Amino acid sequence: MDSLICANIFVPLRIGPSHKSEQGSQILFGEKYTIIDKSLNWIRVRNEFDGYEGWLDKDHHLFFESREENSSDIIVKPVRFTDDRGNRLILEAGSVIYNFNKDRNSFTIGNNTFTADENLLTSPPDETLSQTAKRFLNCPYLWGGRTSRGMDCSGFTQLVYKLHGYSLPRDSFEQAEVGETVSFLDEAREGDLLFFDNERGIITHVGVLMDKDYIIHCSGKVRTDRIDHQGIFSQGTNTYTHRLRTIKRLCNV
Repeated sequence: MDSLICANIFVPLRIGPSHKSEQGSQILFGEKYTIIDKSLNWIRVRNEFDGYEGWLDKDHHLFFESREENSSDIIVKPVRFTDDRGNRLILEAGSVIYNFNKDRNSFTIGNNTFTADENLLTSPPDETLSQTAKRFLNCPYLWGGRTSRGMDCSGFTQLVYKLHGYSLPRDSFEQAEVGETVSFLDEAREGDLLFFDNERGIITHVGVLMDKDYIIHCSGKVRTDRIDHQGIFSQGTNTYTHRLRTIKRLCNV
């Protein structure tokens, strides 16, 4: 089946075909997806960006047909746009736009033109990974979230890397499978991904290394905490909250 382009600011993908089912992820504006199944008022889709599959309410199934939209860019910060009909919408960082016209500060999808209300910045940003990560400080935690309105730990790391042109899998245990292993924290560098496991040895958390002593991660909110070879140390509770399992580095980061 042909790809479709999400026309909503973002939409929830649920584990099952019900609003009572938990949100597993989201599809952002401009991301492409394909329909793989249907059930009454729900459709099961696959996000082409990270391969995540979930159920989408048909009422949220607003899309553009994917035809010749090959030239794409990623928005690096929330921006308000006005479309041809005068409708306004705020697109989140990580949203995908097509056929960007820098002179007109606008983009088009099919016959639809969207003009930004301010200078439009697209990826990759002229900053380090940890600097990008710090722009999301204090954003609230939301299970399955991938935007500044709410994100989970792996949604946060995925978004930070996406803004720098890298595609990470959706969940932390999947992200732990990519990149090169860094053996010791002393050998890690800014931007490396740090992974943490539970008592059963399952990867359950991920964050971005800021420097040798601090990590930025989403736990309750996007925050910074101290890090050492044991794990994340919360100065607020004076305890270790996450146990360090492994460190990964993406090539050329």
